[in-house]
Amino acid sequence: MNLAAVQRILGLMLMLFSTTMLPPACIAFLYGDGHWYPFLASFAIVAALGVLLWLPVRRMSADLRLRDGFLVITVFWVFLGLAGATPLLISDVPDLSVTDAVFEAVSGFTTTGATVITGLDALPKSILYYRQQIQWLGGMSIIVLAVALMPMLGIGGMSLAKADTPGPIKDQRLTPRITQTARALWAVYLLLTVLCAGAYWLAGMDAFDAIGHAFTTISTGGYSPYDASLGHFDSVAVDVVATLFMFAGGVSFALHFSVMRRQDLRLYTRDTEFLAFFSLIAAIVAVASAYLWLEGEFPTLVESLRHTAFHVISTHTGTGYTTTGFAHWPGAMPALLILLTFIGGCAGSTTGGMKVIRWLLVFRQGVAELKRLVHPSAEIPVKLAGRPVPERVIIGVAGFFAMYLVVFAVLMLMMMMLGLDQVTAWSAIASAINNVGPGLGDVAVTFRDVPEGAKWISAIAMIAGRVEIFTILLLLTPAFWER
Repeated sequence: MNLAAVQRILGLMLMLFSTTMLPPACIAFLYGDGHWYPFLASFAIVAALGVLLWLPVRRMSADLRLRDGFLVITVFWVFLGLAGATPLLISDVPDLSVTDAVFEAVSGFTTTGATVITGLDALPKSILYYRQQIQWLGGMSIIVLAVALMPMLGIGGMSLAKADTPGPIKDQRLTPRITQTARALWAVYLLLTVLCAGAYWLAGMDAFDAIGHAFTTISTGGYSPYDASLGHFDSVAVDVVATLFMFAGGVSFALHFSVMRRQDLRLYTRDTEFLAFFSLIAAIVAVASAYLWLEGEFPTLVESLRHTAFHVISTHTGTGYTTTGFAHWPGAMPALLILLTFIGGCAGSTTGGMKVIRWLLVFRQGVAELKRLVHPSAEIPVKLAGRPVPERVIIGVAGFFAMYLVVFAVLMLMMMMLGLDQVTAWSAIASAINNVGPGLGDVAVTFRDVPEGAKWISAIAMIAGRVEIFTILLLLTPAFWER
């Protein structure tokens, strides 16, 4: 374990992150809200901490190994939560405790979108902008940004990219060099953000709202400067823009890049995971829209389709935007939407959950096992896009599912031990570990009233879900620390 190299990288990345405090300070000056001081003070504090970590090991140039990369990823996500909470602690509006400030920051960076803040409409513009900015940075990950922009610092790009990339297959590159791949992904991310902001502006939002909501739509984060979320606008055009770009955020950015580079939209229809993602959403939206209309939840089928498509995609991608809210919907609909969060979007997207590709592999493995029961001697490979999937990948996916469910069960039981009822505990952990935001029961709108211990458990679940379970569990194994 090259701890000196790890320390050097963490110091450099904290210095990089400290610069993100400057845009909110500029917003404070631009809108005259008087809240520039928390951000400039946080810039100085976080930058100083980064320098203190970096200076003693600044001459260390050894590259990171894969194990070092996993350690950097986990520790840096913890540091992000603490450093990101700094301006929220220094600011007197909102007046947050340490627990609430860390919870809000972790929720932002992991693009979960759960919040402990109420009265958002009355907060300073700089605070509102900061919440949405950290979700945008967390969506593509500031770690990938470091790989893209700072190869001269000696960062082990492949080690960090492997450790921070969601999905079961982490060795695919879009370009010959990992730094070029990171830059390509960030270019696509930035382009979609600009297009989304422009679409929101055309739909009737002002520039501040359009940019902020573009940040949290493409990152599938869901923070909004309004307590009513996108329901504040009560606009069909805004809902349509949000629905389309939330879906885009749930698609692999590697696939977006390939489509843009080759200028061939047919690549979407040739991607197995995309087709499964689209087909599942289409089927659920069709059935749920008809059901809610027949149950009288919405007066017309068109209005039912509008709100159902919005909320299905919002929860499926882990964005967490709401218009009418879904906790009060009839029958099994609220539980269905929470269950969708376990699936999430495509691997290589900004979404949480287990990812569509893993569920697809597990389903096809189950079908193959059923066939083997009928034909015990047959060789029945699991295929994707007509090609057999390596056995090692299938075993890895099965192990991921097992550990995901074990961690979920343990955290849920811990929440119940703190006094939360079953529905609240189940949906709170589902919301946190799947990085979605809204839940059911006492956390349907906000986590403000749950015990402090439950907030810390939720924060741990958010980070575990963001780094996909194994990265954290790996650090708890003795073998990881062996020389």
